[in-house]
Amino acid sequence: MTATQENLTSTTPVLDSPLSRRLFARPEIGATAAAVVILIFFLVVAPAFRSGDSFLTVLYQSSTIGIVAIGVGLLMIGGEFDLSAGVIVTTSALANSMFCWWFGIDLWVGALLSLALCLLIGFVNGYLVMRTGIPSFLITLGTFFVLQGANLGITKAVTGSVTSPDVSKMDGFGVLGNVFASSTEIGGVTVWGTVVWWLLFTGLAGWVLQRTRTGNWIFAVGGSADSARAVGVPVLRTKIGLFMTVSFLGWFVGMHSLYRFNTLQAGNGVGNEFLYIIAAVVGGTLLTGGFGNVIGVAIGAFIFGMTSLGIVYAGWDPNWFKAFLGVMLLLAVMVNLYVKALATASRPSRRAGA
Repeated sequence: MTATQENLTSTTPVLDSPLSRRLFARPEIGATAAAVVILIFFLVVAPAFRSGDSFLTVLYQSSTIGIVAIGVGLLMIGGEFDLSAGVIVTTSALANSMFCWWFGIDLWVGALLSLALCLLIGFVNGYLVMRTGIPSFLITLGTFFVLQGANLGITKAVTGSVTSPDVSKMDGFGVLGNVFASSTEIGGVTVWGTVVWWLLFTGLAGWVLQRTRTGNWIFAVGGSADSARAVGVPVLRTKIGLFMTVSFLGWFVGMHSLYRFNTLQAGNGVGNEFLYIIAAVVGGTLLTGGFGNVIGVAIGAFIFGMTSLGIVYAGWDPNWFKAFLGVMLLLAVMVNLYVKALATASRPSRRAGA
């Protein structure tokens, strides 16, 4: 017997109980353990991290990544990628602000037109992926460059700079600000509305993924699109819908950014697409598709929030954050594969003992 076989045999009794099998079958188990360790670590090394206000700031930081990461995670479970997700956030805000500023119309109209534009981008991404057979990595990389250039070029042509117009004096700003960028004081600390929206979106997406036929379709097309199509799953509609979901959530975060800060830089959002993917992978979503859940993605975003602010609270050089992301991504991929292998290894022993 080899060393690998001995190790596998030694772990099998531990995994043979129903509780162990259920535990290791959960995609988010690795992310949960990592989140607990990181939380304890920063509580120890960063005294500023221990206050309620700091914790809610971490939740806010997590929510701005976590909302879009939900859509990206669902798309990855469905077997695809969207590298344009980061710039879509900026595109949505720029479209809303510049259209209303140029034509002098209500911001509500601009927000709806911006939503239509984002959904169209998501539809085109999905349609091109499905109809051409070109990998989504390449299709959305092309969309990324198109949107990045358009964001900068159109903004400079319209405003003469790379900054969007200030929308704080335009009609509709107050109501839209309450919808997308509200906050409230609870016990002397500020709770941002995006945290509540993040939890609501997470709950809704989790219910759809685990309790509905659409959720079954997402897992099916991510596992094997051909097999899913053979049993009647609407593969085209499902995948296009996933791309449009990413665009919708990107639009939502774009609206928050616009109505919180009133204006924004046209070059914002570049690089955030990797944060969404990392949050999903750290949360247990496999890069090969067909495996993962929304709770894991939310935990992955929470890890991002804890680390990005915990490093600051600890007084360290913020440049170390990118190094941390790289390490976390590598560890997450290895842990996800190992946990899945353990869950698979436990099944034969159960049948043998039956």
